[in-house]
Amino acid sequence: MDNKDRAMAKVLAIVAAVLAVVVFWTRSLSSQGLEALAQASLPLDEALGNDKPTLVEFYADWCEACHQMEPTMAHLKQTHRGALDLVLLNVENPLWEQELDQFQVRGIPTVLFYGPDGSVRGRSIGLRQPEQLEAMVAALLRDNPLPHLNLQGATSAVSDANPSQSSAVGPRSHGEELA
Repeated sequence: MDNKDRAMAKVLAIVAAVLAVVVFWTRSLSSQGLEALAQASLPLDEALGNDKPTLVEFYADWCEACHQMEPTMAHLKQTHRGALDLVLLNVENPLWEQELDQFQVRGIPTVLFYGPDGSVRGRSIGLRQPEQLEAMVAALLRDNPLPHLNLQGATSAVSDANPSQSSAVGPRSHGEELA
């Protein structure tokens, strides 16, 4: 191999390494988006008791529809900071079993909309397009009836979760091992 071939091989190796890092980083960001939103959210009882409208999303790491809605949820959280609370609860976390039963969550994503007084204003099941979620939040913030509630998008059944893959430490457990 001459010097030109060695130089080309080095350049290709560097490009391949950079691409591998970019692919790994991109995948890790997409899988951590929901968890990061969940970790940053207020505890459910605090959000429902602080006189602000609240959006509660039940999600799972394996739920494609949940991942598709994640950028919109992050945008809503940023856009309405201080006026709207966003709470994400992972259905795979045993801490939320009571809430799954209480709110009869059978498919995900399930999004519950609460008024400032903590009362349920609406329930959305399944994949929602960004425009739909934004219209629903706008109506919630104006204390108007929520549009699009009679529609249902693609869902994943909660029973699809594989308990053997569930983590004993969930995004809302703050790193503490569950008993």
